[in-house]
Amino acid sequence: MRYINKNDLLIVARNSGMIMIGIGVLCLVPIIVDLIYFEFNFLGYLIPALISIGIGFICVKGLDKYTQRKIRLKHGMIISSIAWLWASIICGLVMLMVTNLGFVDGVFESMSALTGSGITMYRNVEILPQSILFFRSLQQWVGGLGVVVMIIAILTRPGTTSSKLYESEARKERIKPSVRATLKQTIKIYLIYTAFGIILYLLAGMPLFDSVCTTFSIISTGGMSIKNANIGFYHSDIIYFITIVLMILGATSFLVHYKVIKTRGKSLIQDLQFKVMISLIAISTVILYFASNIIPIELLFTVVSAVTTTGATVQGFEVMSTWPSFVLIVLMALMTVGGSSGSTVGALKLMRVITFFKGVYKHIREILSPEGRVIPMRISGQKLPEKAVAQSGNYITLYLLCILFTWALFCLYGHDPFRSLFDTMSIQGNVGLELGEIVFSLETPLKVISIFNMWTGRLEIYPVLITLRAVFEIFKR
Repeated sequence: MRYINKNDLLIVARNSGMIMIGIGVLCLVPIIVDLIYFEFNFLGYLIPALISIGIGFICVKGLDKYTQRKIRLKHGMIISSIAWLWASIICGLVMLMVTNLGFVDGVFESMSALTGSGITMYRNVEILPQSILFFRSLQQWVGGLGVVVMIIAILTRPGTTSSKLYESEARKERIKPSVRATLKQTIKIYLIYTAFGIILYLLAGMPLFDSVCTTFSIISTGGMSIKNANIGFYHSDIIYFITIVLMILGATSFLVHYKVIKTRGKSLIQDLQFKVMISLIAISTVILYFASNIIPIELLFTVVSAVTTTGATVQGFEVMSTWPSFVLIVLMALMTVGGSSGSTVGALKLMRVITFFKGVYKHIREILSPEGRVIPMRISGQKLPEKAVAQSGNYITLYLLCILFTWALFCLYGHDPFRSLFDTMSIQGNVGLELGEIVFSLETPLKVISIFNMWTGRLEIYPVLITLRAVFEIFKR
């Protein structure tokens, strides 16, 4: 049976055109910084931008009659998958033209920035042009909300198209009844917190350029820094504390943020995911404090960075790799769980994990209860359907299989098993904490599979699988 036909491909191509135009515009923004600092690398941004805008324009105008065709979720997922990959390729081309980074490394760098994974292929980021440092930070900021989400909020009209594209990026929560209104409110909240972060960093003594780039990186839970030593470069407890606050804000659902003022803060205190996240941070920090000799503020910072999937660090991987194995295992568990659904985080996300364990607990109670008794499942007073438990279990299984496959490949190439597992869990969860296995000298096949992990991790696997199935059908013909 054919699941993808010619009309499906044309609908995908037409709507992908709008995304390509948006990606091209994204590549033009750093030219402002390039001109301010007299770096004169603008052609390196302009050429990839024009390629993306040109192809996008051809798709939009040439297939305009498919605008009114009904877009289904499968179309949205394929468009979303293509958009993230296309953005990484175009932005990777920028890296190639401006810094002479290899093409695969450039795509890795851009995929890492856009997905909030935060692992870099540059050996020394402090010698990079200011415009590239800004561009990497901007990619994280845009990717934090979602490449497709940002573009449809600006370029597309309200309706079924924007709704399906919104769902395709694994987003279901709505602040307002319509997707477009939801996106406007979400971006407004995002901008407020971004301005808040920049001001706080400036007050803490950070230069303006650093404040902007660091806020872009942290509020998006990206963690890719403009300094080799990441946040540890600043040697300031105040900056560490500001970063911790911003990481937690970025990992909290936008729906909760929206309700904070209306409920006078009660929505934050009452939100189950927020309570679980803070509990995980507190309990993990206390346990690891007694299990190691790590400086408390550095330990708290790293725990928050892991559970919010930010990947910002105070200590480099050279120091982290010497930490006790127990500490690293706890960090791996936190990286796998992640923060709240409806936020900028990666990994499994708390609601999915809570749902899964609710299902396990229900099963245990059913076995212990008298025969025929119905055991209801509820989260925050809302009834939880059996389907949600099954979906959570299926996704967790797929997620762990992705980690297992990539980890096995790292081991096949002779990498240290423990450090490889840590780094594999980090890229699959779009975290960025690392123990030094994923570096510039990494074998090209492992870089490619790492790009795939970051791609699937950000889109929550299913859109990528659906896209690969569509490609398989095309070539099967």
